[in-house]
Amino acid sequence: MGMGNGSDPDPKPFPVANPGTRYYCITVTTISFKVSLDEARDIRSRARRERLTVSEYLRRQAVAPARPSPAIRQTICPLTGATIFSATDDLPPLTVESTREMLADFP
Repeated sequence: MGMGNGSDPDPKPFPVANPGTRYYCITVTTISFKVSLDEARDIRSRARRERLTVSEYLRRQAVAPARPSPAIRQTICPLTGATIFSATDDLPPLTVESTREMLADFP
C-alpha cells in the first residue's frame, strides 16, 4: 500500500483515522486567504448552522453549481430609439455615476 507522499508512482490512499471514517490521506492543497473579523464570524456561523466544518462549508460554496443567469433582454432606448440590452432584474440600472465608479478601478 502506497504512502501517498509522492514517491510511489501509483500512490494509494490509506486510512489515517479510525477505521469507520471516510477520510484518507490523499494529496491535497491548502488555500489560505484573509477575511475581516466580521467575515470570519459570519463564515463560521453559516458553517455551524449547516453542521459543517469551515473547510467543508467553503468547499461546498466554491464548487456549488452557479445560479443560471437571467435571460438578457433587448429593449428600445427611450432617448435614442436604438436597440439596447436592458439590465436584468437582479442588477441595479447602469448610470453615468456607476460607470465612473467601475472605470475608477482601471489604471
